[in-house]
This record gives sequence, structure tokens and C-alpha cells, in this order.
Amino acid sequence: MSIKFNLGILYAVLAYGAWGLFPLYWKLFGSVPAVEILCHRMIWSALLLLGVLTIQKRLIEIKRLWRSPKTLAILVGTAALISLNWGIYIYGVNTDRVLEASLGYFINPLFSIFLGCVFLGERLNIWKLIAVILAIVGVGNLIWELGQVPLIAIGLTLTFGLYGLIRKVAALQAIPGLTIETLLMTPIALALILHWAKIGSGNFGLSLPVTLLFIGCGIVTSLPLIWFNLAAQKLHLSTLGFLQYIGPTCQLILAVFVYHEPFTRTHVISFGFIWAALVIYSINSLFQIVGASKARGS
Repeated sequence: MSIKFNLGILYAVLAYGAWGLFPLYWKLFGSVPAVEILCHRMIWSALLLLGVLTIQKRLIEIKRLWRSPKTLAILVGTAALISLNWGIYIYGVNTDRVLEASLGYFINPLFSIFLGCVFLGERLNIWKLIAVILAIVGVGNLIWELGQVPLIAIGLTLTFGLYGLIRKVAALQAIPGLTIETLLMTPIALALILHWAKIGSGNFGLSLPVTLLFIGCGIVTSLPLIWFNLAAQKLHLSTLGFLQYIGPTCQLILAVFVYHEPFTRTHVISFGFIWAALVIYSINSLFQIVGASKARGS
């Protein structure tokens, strides 16, 4: 049991750590437009995920999902949301707004609480309500003091929160679902890449390093997802919930100490409210899980 648990922790740290270090990879593209990077990410991810499912002998799951009109309609919606999320994130990183991107993923769990309350009828106890209010105060303070809406953060929160909600309701497995989502977007991505190649504005094939980076998009997208799925099989959701903050924390550290983005007094106060909200949310979730375990034991 101990070995199994430690392996789960390792896979989770690898997954969330990789997501947290994504800015290092996207920055390597330099001036390549975010839309072009996104298109290649879709295509190469689809190919790699198909390869993974072929090796695992799980292609039947793709066929089963593909044959269901209702499921396919849901996946069209989630494909649009994940495309927007990836595109916004890449754009945020490559326009020197990594700090703002990290804010989006810090507040996402709290936004998910709100969505669960509104759409799934989940109960919002006093502690979770306080957490949500603190997060709103933090974002509100940022908007008030800086005089601008953090569009990158809000865009990432909205798209990923809604994506998670729909995927939860649809109860689709992660890798087969993402495979179809990327496959659905591949024709559009391929058409754009061919158009850019025709008019001479594309970057694929112009230099070996950039071409390899494009191809590598499939690996950096798929590997963390595989690690996350392995972690989810071995860990309690509560443990995954605590570890998920590795990602935005790594992004925050990169933004401030590597890319030297400004972290002002306003940011300290705003992030302080959000971190306080996350502490309250995490402790409350832990007590709820412990209480449920004791109830089952009795």
C-alpha cells in the first residue's frame, strides 16, 4: 500500500509540475503566433494520443464515443472550450503575463465550487462560501487597484471551469475524451496550417528547432495527462486536490523570479485573499472527507 501511495504522489507531482513548467516550453517559440502553436498542439496531441490508445488496445473506446451523437455533441463543446483555454494560456505566456495565467488556475477550484452549486445542486457550506467571497474580493481588489480586468486569468478560469463541469456531467474518461476533442479540432488546425504555408506566413519547416518544438507539443500535452490519470488511479481525490496547487505555484515562481514580471503590493494583497480562500477551502474539504470516512467506518 505504501509503495502504491508513493507512486501516486510521484505521478501527481510529475503531472502538476509539468503543467506548472509549461511557460518554459511555450516561451521557446519566441514570436510564433499563439494560434499557430495551438494548431500544432491539437494535431500532434491527437496523433500521440491515438498512438497511446493503440498501444493500450483501447481504440474501441474511441469508436464507442464516436458512434454516440449525444456524446459527440458534448465533445464538440468541450473541444471548443479546451481550445480556447490552451490558446489563451499560450497567448498569456508569450505576451509576458505568466503571473496573470497563474492567477486563473489559483481561482479555478473556487469557481468550480460555484459551478457545482449552481448547476449540480451541490451544497455550499459557510466555509466554502467564505472562500468564494475571499476569492472575489481578491480579484476585485486587483481590478480596482490596477484599473483593468485580468482577462487572461478570467478567460482561463471560465473556460477550464466550464470544461471541467461538462466533462464531469458527461462522465467521460480523460484520454479517450481528449483524443476525440483534439481530433475534432484537427481539420480546422490543419486547414489553417496549410493556408499559412501557402501564403508563406507559417513557421513549420522553416527551422529545425521550431519544427521540433511544434512536434513536441504532442508530448508535452499528453505525458502530463497520462501521469495525472495514473495518479488518479492510486490517490484519493482529496490528495489530488491539495497537489493541484503545484501547477499555479510553479507558474507564479517562474513569473516573478525567472521572467521578472512585476509583483506589486496590490498583487500581494490580492493573491493573499485568494491564498487564504484556498487554505479555508482545502482544510474544509479535508475535514469533510475525514468525517465521511468516520461515518462509513461506524
